[in-house]
Amino acid sequence: MPERAAQYIDGAAPAAELSDTEQLRNKVLQHLESMGFAVANGRVISPVIDDKERLRVLHSEAVAVQRAKAAGTLRSHEDLFVRKLAEGDSLIVNKIKPALVPIIDRRSFDAMLWRWCSLHWSVPVSAGYGRRLRFLVVDRGNGGKVMGLIGLADPVFALGARDSWLGWSPEVRRERLTNVMDAFVLGAVPPYNSLIAGKLVALLAISSEVRHAFQERYGHRRTLITQRDPNAQLALITTSSALGRSSIYNRLTGLNGERAFIPVGYTEGTGDFHLSGAIYDELAELAASVTEDGRSHAHARWKGSGPRNRREVIQRALTTLGLDSRRLRVHGVRRQVYLAPLMANARDFLAGHADPEWLTADAASLADYWLDRWAVPRAARTSTWREFRPEQWRMYTK
Repeated sequence: MPERAAQYIDGAAPAAELSDTEQLRNKVLQHLESMGFAVANGRVISPVIDDKERLRVLHSEAVAVQRAKAAGTLRSHEDLFVRKLAEGDSLIVNKIKPALVPIIDRRSFDAMLWRWCSLHWSVPVSAGYGRRLRFLVVDRGNGGKVMGLIGLADPVFALGARDSWLGWSPEVRRERLTNVMDAFVLGAVPPYNSLIAGKLVALLAISSEVRHAFQERYGHRRTLITQRDPNAQLALITTSSALGRSSIYNRLTGLNGERAFIPVGYTEGTGDFHLSGAIYDELAELAASVTEDGRSHAHARWKGSGPRNRREVIQRALTTLGLDSRRLRVHGVRRQVYLAPLMANARDFLAGHADPEWLTADAASLADYWLDRWAVPRAARTSTWREFRPEQWRMYTK
């Protein structure tokens, strides 16, 4: 890659003098600079981030791009989506009756509603990887209004904080990871979020209903890559706090009085969130253009051609641009990692040494617990939840 590309980042030379590749390389560097990052010796230097609002700003462009891409599918249904939200001053707290609604058909109205709600998150929400389970949490006692979202997907293969807590060797991890899922979406929507319904949604993610949904869909199912029947049982859910220390997971206890989500450390601050949004689309186009004969680094049993995932796309594109993809993926923004066991002996089970001793409770019991422990007391202390109007959540103009 010619050295002059780095010289022209500040616009010293007209774009016409640069090749398309050089222009995109400069765009990547300018994009990182606009987010508050610096690049020195091919390595990203992250900004010092000490508050949640600054973290939201870092993700704002990627969120905006996701909303724009979804507009073609969701805009025409937004009136219906808005009607699925509760009016704050019409909500009767004592009548709240949470229920889990599994998303079976990704083309259904519920699936679109789930997606529309998720686009209000402060961080971009992916579709998840591999095995996926999604649920709407709805309030049967107040007209079936949406309370929150649960999204589970395959976990990352190597997660230091998780693996250390479990005491996993690489061999055991490879064998037992099939019993773990990651909560990539877990949260409440207004006005229920003002009643601390985020804690309810977190508890429902480790409910008996979710465990059984996993068993029905993925137990005794032959995996695509390893080609084996894992007899999977959902023993552990992982998640991380994208906006620093979480007020939802910390001090959250289950019916047994024990901590439901255990903090075990932090991620290493690597990934590609800082290369999301419009810049990712250009990187994906470049990666596709240099994929010879449709070949991919994906496993031979993976159907389709081209790069399989975001990491591979970014690796190929940055390498083509003469940038070190490994160094640029170290953004330094760490997330706190939480583990939610569904078994009393989750560590022994995940080491292959024991049969399950289930901790899970049914959704109705968890809902009653949350209502008495958090929702009713909060409703008595504050009235902010009454102020929410569904129209405030409209994303697209009529």
